[in-house]
Amino acid sequence: MAFIMILTVLLGALCLQANASPDNNFDTYYSYLWGGDHFSINPQKTEVQLKFDNYSGAGFYSKSNYGSGLFHIKMKIPANKSGGIVPNFYLMALPVGGDASRPHFEVDFEFLGSTGLLQTNVYNNDTGGREQKFQLWFDASADYHTYEILWNPSNIQFLVDGIPIRVFKNNIPGVTYPNVPMHVEASIWNAKFAGNVDWSKSPFFTYYTDFGFYGCSGNDVAACGSDNYFWNKYKVLNPAQKEKMALYRKNYMTYDYCAQPATRKTECAYNNQ
Repeated sequence: MAFIMILTVLLGALCLQANASPDNNFDTYYSYLWGGDHFSINPQKTEVQLKFDNYSGAGFYSKSNYGSGLFHIKMKIPANKSGGIVPNFYLMALPVGGDASRPHFEVDFEFLGSTGLLQTNVYNNDTGGREQKFQLWFDASADYHTYEILWNPSNIQFLVDGIPIRVFKNNIPGVTYPNVPMHVEASIWNAKFAGNVDWSKSPFFTYYTDFGFYGCSGNDVAACGSDNYFWNKYKVLNPAQKEKMALYRKNYMTYDYCAQPATRKTECAYNNQ
């Protein structure tokens, strides 16, 4: 029985991973966004380096907007340990440069410093406040690891190396759900909520590779919800995945907004069922 359970979990992870696009070329999916000489890319266009110091950070973004998809990337965070810096990978509904009049939907992977503390968050056309933090079970600076966001009409899944660590469901009474086109962004910058930067350790370098992903491009979110797209068929976690997620959340989650009376929201009663 234990073997069958483990095999089921592995197959579930492989279902998400096996369909990843074989094209690893940055230019196919992304464009430079900001940072000047703090952004660099190798000649093969297969690895990006973002540099952060007390002068600047850097970032890049997807060439298209998407209405659903399975978005992934491989990251390696800075090896020199410090708080304050925020290497990240996320989906964003606001246009590049921001626009306060537009809906603010956002789905985040953010590292809080370079010590392996990973924060996830969801903005539902609001100010967020749905943070869940994980002290990762590996050294995120030693090698590349895969960070995935599955976004479809049924749910948002956050996965690390194919392991689901968080789910945000749709169709919860009274809870908004991201329903507008989003693009992908990745960057490194600094923020007080991530701690204080030890500038004596700078510069800091974050690396990205494996740029290919699957998504329904364009602005018609309703059409992008079709089950003709394989990623839209992942409507719920299977029992083995739920068990795996519960185990990793128990062992590695260090903060959950749902566990705090002052920050708990309606969806907390549904998302881990």
